[in-house]
Amino acid sequence: MDDLVRAGDNPLIQLSLAELRTRTSMKWRAHPGDVLPLWVAEMDVPLAPPVLEALVAALDRGDTGYPAGTAYAEAVRRFAADRWDWPGLAVERTAVVPDVMMGIVEILRLISEPGDVVVVTPPVYPPFYAFVTHADRRVIEARLGAAGRIDHEALEAAFVRARATCSHPVFLMSNPHNPTGVVHTRTELESVAALAARHGVRVVSDEIHAPLALPGARFTPYLSVAGSDDAFALLSASKAWNLAGLKAALAVAGPAAAGDLARLPEEVSHGPSHLGVIAHTVAFGDGGPWLDRLLAGLGANRDLLGRLVAERLPGVTVTPPEGTYLAWLDCTALGLDEGSAAEGPGVVSELAGPARFFLDHARVALSSGHVFGSGGAGRVRLNFATRPDILTEAVARMAEALDRRSADLAC
Repeated sequence: MDDLVRAGDNPLIQLSLAELRTRTSMKWRAHPGDVLPLWVAEMDVPLAPPVLEALVAALDRGDTGYPAGTAYAEAVRRFAADRWDWPGLAVERTAVVPDVMMGIVEILRLISEPGDVVVVTPPVYPPFYAFVTHADRRVIEARLGAAGRIDHEALEAAFVRARATCSHPVFLMSNPHNPTGVVHTRTELESVAALAARHGVRVVSDEIHAPLALPGARFTPYLSVAGSDDAFALLSASKAWNLAGLKAALAVAGPAAAGDLARLPEEVSHGPSHLGVIAHTVAFGDGGPWLDRLLAGLGANRDLLGRLVAERLPGVTVTPPEGTYLAWLDCTALGLDEGSAAEGPGVVSELAGPARFFLDHARVALSSGHVFGSGGAGRVRLNFATRPDILTEAVARMAEALDRRSADLAC
């Protein structure tokens, strides 16, 4: 891994801070120019060369019409067989959808009714709350355990509550988990499947970060485990290849869920971008070598962040993530008041507690933990998919802000 990083092939060091600041995406435009943005899940990388070449070729052809065919699903099937040892992804049980969250909403409409319950495991990706409630479903929480992993007793209790209050309960799972970076093991997923079958709960697995299992971890597709036949998974290249602005995702149904997927409204297929489908197809099909270099760089950044937090931020703890490029920092010992935190989780525009402090006093933008649901208060999510020197500077700013606060309190 270190050889790849030192060789200059690390995508995370190929763009300067000045070049990054010319970007017009949300990450680089939501805050003033003196802020280091380590919040929203965009990476500071150039496009993978095969993706860029495919997009330029499509534009040269004027190939900007409507998407068609099954090339996307076929590319994901080959990637899953090669990377995850899962040859079982059936192209005929897939559908292209606009993005993962919109795909989740459409699946919820197929397998549940307004007023039904969706179980989530907080702290978890804030749009799980917003999109579920906007779709007229109710959320029940099954909080993660102390190590940030699924607490199966809590999950079963939530399943019992859900089944007691509705006919079509659903478990919306983050796999790998955002924000903790946990990569669920096969044993853990088998336990989820057994609980879901026992209590009549359908599982929808958000696997947007699936290609981002970091060194030392191995991703397991939920649909590859026993008992997942009636489940769904949603996949995309958007996180692993930085394609969020090129909309396209893949919904995959287990064998017993094929009939549900067949009822997906035809107009849903109008949402994905043709250029998005091209980009995602090429990413899964030809982007493996670039992804390997990225994963090496992310592994190095994860280790760097762990050292920086230990050395510079006493009172802050971070459990090294197994996947994603997101670190979950526990700042509760710092005693930074949550203040005017928004009521309820999922309100991603609000900042409170440590995220507000570090933005105001360190000029570092982080994601506020309280919007991730129960267990999020006093925490922040940090995106480490950036240049190592930017990461180092951000932690230095945070440390200096805390030192100034300590000096002020001592006066």
